[in-house]
Amino acid sequence: MRTRYGLLFFAALLLTMLVANHAEAQKTPSGKGVTIWFDTGGSVGGPYNTIVQNGAQAAADDLGVTLRLLYSDWSPEKMISNFKQAMAAKPDGIVVMGHPGDDAYEPFINEAVSEGIIVTSVDTKLSKMVATHKTKGFGYVGTDNYAQGKALAEEALKRAQLEPGDQVFVWGLKRLQERGRRAQAILDVMEAAGMKVDYYEISPEVDKDTSMGVPLVTGYLSSNPNCKMMIVDHGALTSQMENFLRAAAVEPGKIFVAGFSLSPATASAIENGYVSLVSEAQPYLMGYLGVLQIVLTKKYGFTGLEVDTGGGMIDAENIAQIAPLAKKGVR
Repeated sequence: MRTRYGLLFFAALLLTMLVANHAEAQKTPSGKGVTIWFDTGGSVGGPYNTIVQNGAQAAADDLGVTLRLLYSDWSPEKMISNFKQAMAAKPDGIVVMGHPGDDAYEPFINEAVSEGIIVTSVDTKLSKMVATHKTKGFGYVGTDNYAQGKALAEEALKRAQLEPGDQVFVWGLKRLQERGRRAQAILDVMEAAGMKVDYYEISPEVDKDTSMGVPLVTGYLSSNPNCKMMIVDHGALTSQMENFLRAAAVEPGKIFVAGFSLSPATASAIENGYVSLVSEAQPYLMGYLGVLQIVLTKKYGFTGLEVDTGGGMIDAENIAQIAPLAKKGVR
């Protein structure tokens, strides 16, 4: 009888231990033990890439991932260099910004994938790499650059009520293979509407340090007092437009200013009347879902996801609801 009760006690104890171990296992974050290197694109503290970084870090915290952040000053060459550095460390996954384009990235991404490293992209799509490595987890989180540029340009023209021949300033990055499609879309819309377009390429120096854009904006507006609209194809530069216009002694609302990506400074510029319209790509989601993609592929074998983070248009009417989150670096 004692033996029987002893066996029952042992069985009950074993069952209790198994249940406890299962419960403990259930608490283990799905990304525990996963190491990811993430190129945020910009510089340390940059207004746009900091939001991407915040999203990536939040995902890493939620999932238990070990995250290593990289900064490229928006230089395609440095992005490639950072990728090589990340690949040499042999992490589980690497998240890239797609600015260098498919051709520049292809040999290095192919090598990384062949070594078992999961790679995915955010912000700017690498269409060829998605097609080639989708089954290995290569996805894309962001917007279609051409579609986003076209939508903003069309909405800006509608709201500003310009007429053919009106002067429009466009500041973009046409030189970049995929990223440049957004600037091209803006130019296509403006030229089709008969606007007089002054296009300026964002230099690598201004791309790296937005404060260096002050002389260009002030000089342009001094020489072109009839400018009716400015479209800025750059999230970090959009965030500085209030400073640029103040430096140029331009009153709020005198020029219709449109740009991309909400940030704390851009939210303030909208509230203060210096920026009229922003197309929101929700970079926080790019960071969060980029990290999540690596974990989903590493732990569960999911293929690459393609997620459009386009969040619509932000203006003075709806900024009050969103500004508190933007100023916390969440939008």
